[in-house]
Amino acid sequence: MNRLASTLYVPLRRLWCVCGLLVLLSVPRLFAQPSADAIAGFNIYSSQLESRLAQQHRTPSGFIVLPADPAARARLHAGDLLIEDLTPPRNTQPTDALVHDWRATGFVPNATPADFERLLRDFSAYPHNFAPQILSSTILAQTPTSTLLRLRTRQHHVLTVVLDTTCDVSFSALDSAHRYSTSRSTRIDEIAPTGDHGILYRLNTYWSYEQRDGGLYLQLESLSLTRSIPHGLVWAVQPYLESIPRDSLVFTLTSARKALTHNH
Repeated sequence: MNRLASTLYVPLRRLWCVCGLLVLLSVPRLFAQPSADAIAGFNIYSSQLESRLAQQHRTPSGFIVLPADPAARARLHAGDLLIEDLTPPRNTQPTDALVHDWRATGFVPNATPADFERLLRDFSAYPHNFAPQILSSTILAQTPTSTLLRLRTRQHHVLTVVLDTTCDVSFSALDSAHRYSTSRSTRIDEIAPTGDHGILYRLNTYWSYEQRDGGLYLQLESLSLTRSIPHGLVWAVQPYLESIPRDSLVFTLTSARKALTHNH
């Protein structure tokens, strides 16, 4: 490919991707709700993921997954994020939906698990700490072990989507230096006037935080279920649907780390 062709290829491909996504979203009601098979597949995968995390959280030695490479850990200490795509192969996915599994790891010097848990439990401050993505945060019910929370969020990927997500949030600990939190969505509604595109069906997030090496390691794993892609549009639309959970994960961890640093 010559230089001129290469220069033109990138914006043309981006244009084709945008057109493919707009075509997919032009018939939103067909995808407003996931099928029973899609939900069953997501539940099986989330159960396996949570079993893996439960095993990790039993001992300090494997509480979070850190790179063995000293250079990679040094980059974390310097402020970089480690982003990992754990999404299962397409041929193991539900036929009419997509499961996305991403994990991000960061480090905050001098912070403690107690500091971070106070931040996560301060639900009223979410619109400030996670702006502009979180618009409002409302506690619907609360017990000593869990909180039922409704979050209104706004995401922009080609089009702007506003979602009301109801989630069940819980906190646990192995000891004072090793804690974790789980958030499982129970309902996701797309808010008018954006329509009902069925872009996001389910979203679970799993925080693990460990005090070590003079600070706090934060690890966030995000598991989501989105609408599927017709075979003919996979090449055009898949990068955008994959970018939504990844970008949201990076934004959440970056915002949490920034808020923790500011409040510490």
